[in-house]
Order: sequence, then C-alpha cells, then structure tokens
Amino acid sequence: MSDEEHHFESKADAGASKTFPQQAGTIRKNGYLVIKNRPCKVVEVSTSKTGKHGHAKCHFVAIDIFNGKKLEDIVPSSHNCDVPHVNRTDYQLIDISEDGFVSLLTENGNTKDDLRLPTDEALLTQIKDGFGDGKDLVVTVMSAMGEEQICALKDIGPK
Repeated sequence: MSDEEHHFESKADAGASKTFPQQAGTIRKNGYLVIKNRPCKVVEVSTSKTGKHGHAKCHFVAIDIFNGKKLEDIVPSSHNCDVPHVNRTDYQLIDISEDGFVSLLTENGNTKDDLRLPTDEALLTQIKDGFGDGKDLVVTVMSAMGEEQICALKDIGPK
C-alpha cells in the first residue's frame, strides 16, 4: 500500500432515496405510487384473480400530483412498486415577483425564492387576490422526487 492521500469527490446529495419499495398488493386508494417516473396519487385500485399458475394483478389508476395527468399501471400483486416520499410544508407568503416566482418565509426565518406560482388557475387567482388585498397567506408546498409545487392556500388574517 502506498502512503499517498486518497481524495474522494463529495456529492451534494446525502444519498436519501426519493422512493421506497412497497408490495403492490398493499397499496390502497389515496396512497402514492410512481408510474412512468412520475409521483402519483392512487384514485382507483382493482385486483384481478388469474388462472392456474399466474399472479394476481393489481390495476392502478392514478393522477400525477404535479400536473394532474391520469396514468395507469398493471403490476403483479406480489411484486414491489416504487412509492415516492411525499412531504407537505407550510410557508408564509412574503412577495410575488413579476416573473412568476414567489418569495416564502421558512420556519427558521430564511426566505425561499426558487418556487414558481402554481399552474392551477383557481389557486393562482386566490393567491394573487389575497396577496393584493394585503392578507397574510400561508401556502402549502408539496414536494416529491425532487419537485416542488404550491398545492394549497390558507388565509391567516390581515397583515
């Protein structure tokens, strides 16, 4: 062995997985599932019995949690599916910039400026109207698989 030092490249990722495996037969309605590399919320599950030597199969109908698209998948119930880690965090809205980005206040007092306004028209108008009226707004940000999006809004009174 040589006495020279070893240099390792450091990666920004802590190695935490974006998904975890779960048996297809245990995933229920309103659970989460990864279909075609997209995090989805399950809206319908049906299990089919198969013939003599086959596996029972689970048919999932799910909606992408970020863009609302409907996706379907059929998986043998004994196989594992990827389930995304979905987190919801509340932030106080500080400002809306001209280019469609929001400025949010985190719990520890820092600002988060890398989030766009939601694409959902109803939510977008609620946020803009409430902010325009000078109300104190708290937005709920849903994050999964490295994506984040504002998904809900709470009015906590005037400023």
